[in-house]
Amino acid sequence: MTTYDAVVVGSGPNGLAAAIVLAGAGASVLVLEAADTLGGGARTAELTLPGFLHDVCSAIHPMAAAGSFLVDHGVEVEWCEPEVELAHPLDDGTAGVLLRDVAETARANRSPRWQRLLGPVVDRWPAIERDVLGPFVRGLRHPVPTATIGVRSLPPATAVSRWLDSPQGGALFAGIAAHASSNLSWPLSSSVGVGLAAAGHVAGWPAARGGSGAITGALVDRLEALGGRVECGVRVDSLADLPPRRATLFDTTPWQVERIAGDAVPDRTRRAWRRFRRGNAVWKVDWALSGPVPWTNSDARRAATVHVGGTWQEVAAAEAQVRRGGLPDRPFVLVAQQSVVDDTRAPDGGHTLWAYCHVPAGCTVDQTDAIERQLDRFAPGWRDLVLARHVTAPADLAAYNANDVAGSIDGGATELHQILFRPTFAVDPYRVADTDLWICSSSTPPGPGVHGLCGLRAAESVLRTLR
Repeated sequence: MTTYDAVVVGSGPNGLAAAIVLAGAGASVLVLEAADTLGGGARTAELTLPGFLHDVCSAIHPMAAAGSFLVDHGVEVEWCEPEVELAHPLDDGTAGVLLRDVAETARANRSPRWQRLLGPVVDRWPAIERDVLGPFVRGLRHPVPTATIGVRSLPPATAVSRWLDSPQGGALFAGIAAHASSNLSWPLSSSVGVGLAAAGHVAGWPAARGGSGAITGALVDRLEALGGRVECGVRVDSLADLPPRRATLFDTTPWQVERIAGDAVPDRTRRAWRRFRRGNAVWKVDWALSGPVPWTNSDARRAATVHVGGTWQEVAAAEAQVRRGGLPDRPFVLVAQQSVVDDTRAPDGGHTLWAYCHVPAGCTVDQTDAIERQLDRFAPGWRDLVLARHVTAPADLAAYNANDVAGSIDGGATELHQILFRPTFAVDPYRVADTDLWICSSSTPPGPGVHGLCGLRAAESVLRTLR
C-alpha cells in the first residue's frame, strides 16, 4: 500500500488548498471525500429545474477574489463582477450600496465616515490579508497592519453602524457584519464587516462563472497538475480507514476529528473542543425564475448580492433574536442573484435566485414564508416569476455535508474570542497538540469563507514538521 506524506480528509476549498500547498512543496498527497462530488461548501447543482445552476452553499466570493491564495498557487477562476457589488434596499426606495471605489461608496451612501473606516484597510490590504488573517500570534509580528484592522474590528457592529451617520451606510455595514451570524451588539462583531467590505473594495463581490463548483474544479485541476490525488465516495470513520501517511489533515470540524481520531486526540484538547461553541444554522431557499427580480431599488437590480432586512436596527434586532434561540418575523436575508452577471446559470431569459436566513442550530420550523415575505417587501410581484423552488433546511444541509453540523455552515461560531482563537487558544491552532493530526477547515483562523487561508496555514504547519 502506498505511503503518503499527507492525507487530507474532506475536499472543501480549504482541504484542497492545503493539498495544493503540500503537493507544491513536493509532498505526496491524497484527498479523500465521502460524497460523490468534490467541493464541500463550494458545489453547484441543478436544484430546481434542468439548466438552472444553483450554488449549494457558498455563492459570492469577495475573499477569494481579493485573496492571495488562488493567484499565488496558479489556480485560475473566471470571475463575474456586477456593476454594483452589493445593495441593501430600504423601505423609502433608497439603498445602501457597496461599490469598488471607497470614496464613491461614501458619497453614494451619504456617509463620509465610510472612507475613514475602510480606506486605511483597503490601502494596507495585501499586508493584512497575507500577514494578519490567520493565527493571532502571526498578526502580532506585523503591528501596523494589525493595528489598522484591529482598532476597526473591536467595537460592536451596532456602534459602527450608528457612527456611520446615515441610514444607507449604517444598513450596509450591519448587513455585511451580519454574515458572521452573531449578536451585532457584542465586541468584535465589526470584524467580519470590516474584512468583507474591504475585500469588496479591493476585488469586488463576484460570482464564479459556471457556479461555485467551478472554484472546486480549478483547485482540483491545479492539485492534480502538481501530482496530488483525489478520491470521492470514501467515508472515513476512523484513522484505520486511512492509508499509511506521515500527516493527516482534516477539512472538518474538531467534533468530527474527535469522532474519527478517538484516543489519538489528547484529553485536554478534547475538553477544549467541547467549549468551542457551535454557530447558528441557516434556512436556505433556491428559486428558478422566468425573469430578473423586480427590485424597487434600481441598484439592487444591478447587484449580484442583495441584503434584505431593512435598517441597521432591524438587522441587529433580528440577528440578536436568532442568537437567543428565537425566530424573527422579519429575518435578515442574504440574497444572491448570480444570473444577473453570469449567463451560464439559467436558460435564455431565465434567472436563478439564492437566499438564506439565520436560524438556531437544528431549527425545524419552516422559514420559507418568512424569507419570501421579506422579498415581497422590496420586490413586490417577484413571486409571479417563480417557476420552481428548492428548500434546504438545517437537517438537509447536515445530511449533504457532514461539516454543516445541525445546519451550521461556519465551522463554529464566529463571535467574541472565537473570531481570533479557533478552535482553541494555541500558538499553532492547526496542529492537534503534538500529534500527527492537523485541522485545516474554517474551524481554524481566519474562519469561514472561500479563501483557502485555513488550508494554507495548516499546510505550512505540516511542512515545518515534515521537514
